[in-house]
Order: sequence, then C-alpha cells, then structure tokens
Amino acid sequence: MRYPKYTTTVVGAYSVPRWYESFDRLVVLGQLSPQDFADAQLRASQAAVVDQEMAGIDVITGGEMHRRTHNRHAPPNAMLNHFWQKIPAFAGATRAKPITPHDPNVFHPAATCRGPIPETLDLGLVEEFTTVSAYARKPVKITMTGPHLLAAVAYDEYYNDLPRMMLDFGKLLRWNFNKLVDAGCRHLQIDEPYFTVASDAEVGAAVEAINLALEDVPDQVHVMLHYCQGNYAVGPDYDGQIGHRYFDVGRYKADLVCRIDCDGYMIEHDMAHHYEHVLGDRQLGLGAVDVQFPNVETGEQVAERIRRHRWLTADQTVITSSCGLNHLPRHIALGKLKAMTEAKAILSGKVF
Repeated sequence: MRYPKYTTTVVGAYSVPRWYESFDRLVVLGQLSPQDFADAQLRASQAAVVDQEMAGIDVITGGEMHRRTHNRHAPPNAMLNHFWQKIPAFAGATRAKPITPHDPNVFHPAATCRGPIPETLDLGLVEEFTTVSAYARKPVKITMTGPHLLAAVAYDEYYNDLPRMMLDFGKLLRWNFNKLVDAGCRHLQIDEPYFTVASDAEVGAAVEAINLALEDVPDQVHVMLHYCQGNYAVGPDYDGQIGHRYFDVGRYKADLVCRIDCDGYMIEHDMAHHYEHVLGDRQLGLGAVDVQFPNVETGEQVAERIRRHRWLTADQTVITSSCGLNHLPRHIALGKLKAMTEAKAILSGKVF
C-alpha cells in the first residue's frame, strides 16, 4: 500500500499536559482513583485527536496519552514499561540500565525477563484502535514498540539469547497485529530507535523478528518502520536534554532496515541520504519537523528540508516529525503540526 504524495502523519506521542504530574501524585496519595486518571487520559487523547485534525494531519494517532501517567522516563514509560507490565514474564521491580555511551547518568528503568514471552497475549492495541476510532474523523494509526527495543533494553534472566528473545516478541506482535487487522486497522507503525548503537548482527536478527511480526499483515494495511536515534531530554521540566540524540553512536544501518518487509520508513530528515541507494520504490517519511528544536518551524522551512533530498520522488515522500511530540508544550506541538500541513501545500504547488 502506498500513501498519496506528501501525506502527513505523526510519529505517535503528542504533547503531554503538565497536569499529568499532579494527577499522578493525587492517585498515589489516594485522593484520585486510577479510574479518574483513566478518564482524564481519555479526554487528553480526544484533545490530541482534535489538534491533529484541526492542523490537517492526514493519518493520526490518539497521541499515546493512555500509555503514561507523567512525562518522565520512569514507569510507565510509553514505549517500554507500558508493554512490559502487561507480560507476566516481566513482572517485578525495574532496575536502572545505562542506555547511551554519551552519558553514563542517562539510564532506563528496565524490567527483567524471567520467563517465556507468550505468543498470544493482548497488549491493548485493539482497544486503543477502537477507542480512538470512535471519535476520530481521520484514519487512525497504531504504533507499537518493535522487538529489538523491547528485548535489548530489558534485563534477561531467561533466554540468554537476544535473537531468540526478539523472535518470541515477534510472534507476540504478530498475534496482536492480526487482531488489529481483524478490528479494521489499516495503518501500523513499528518503533525501533536503538538500531544505530547495536551491532549489524543484532539488527539483522531484529529484521527477522520484525518480518515475522508482519508476515500475516495483508497488503491493504500500510506499515511503516520508525527508525530514530533517541529523543531523551533532561531539564527542570523533563528528564532529558533537548537537542541531543542519545542513540547516534555507531553505524547508521539503512541497508539492513530496508530489508524489513514494510511500505516505508520514518526517519530524521537529515538521515535521508543513507536511503538513496537502498530505498527502492518504498516511501520515506521525512522527519522535517524537528522535535528537539523548541520553536515552531514555518511551512517553508519544513518544505526546504524536504526539497534538499532531490533524489526522493514526490510519490515516495511522506511528511512527519523526527520523533514524538510528548515533551513539547501543546502550542509548540500544534504549531509544528500546522507547519507540516503548510509544507504539504507548498510542495504540492497550492497557494497557502
């Protein structure tokens, strides 16, 4: 399946309201119930959908608002802990795990795998799709963390074999993707930000696991692989340093990524040159809106970042952001969405 030229879409996460932190504390203190917070998360997801549709984004998400209770990387982190905690093999306390050679003080609260990963376990993707679709007017995309990140960042006391662990994650994702397709989902995204720091052999094994996860997905479902290099930031309001890519140490592996059987890849726009001779006829989502830049770009700035890659045809070009927008204030995130839509109009030759 191919998107129309210059289709706009988001990576997944949307601006997390500051009041998430306060609500989280009130739940811990017993002054609000988890159900109260769940209702607030639903309303935040609805607001994320409204902003995307108001901005003119073509393929939207629910903002992943239900996957976190705050905007820190502590559990429930939206990419890892949210899913680990659903799997019995990962039950128990987390332990700090260093994740980047850039800074030994940057770590993730990693779960420990102590048993087999089941093939048939509901990860909540169908519920997310049906919930968001109920109030969305645009096509809804579901994002899912890939087998490599889920396995590589965890502590492993059972498999002692990363490729085998990733294959079992691939089987679990395959079962959940099949359920999503049955529920009517036609837009999928797999997130893998940890490829650059990994070895070629490790990424090759991850490609096999991802292809296993996708083997039953029919052609009418559009699938993209999001490959970024980290979006961690630390400061007074958020634990990471904006402007830094923490996973950019190592060889950028576009050649291996392009062995994944999907319709296209979503990347940081300045990494596009790696795909010139390996992309083939697939699409490339250019992250021309920079989530590590705290100001709003103009539509012309976004369009110019896309024009630089003259080898990429219009039919192959998808417009997106470099990563999730969760750490940005809402007015900045919304402005960046509008810039994507403006860039689409400019590149399409329409008067904006």
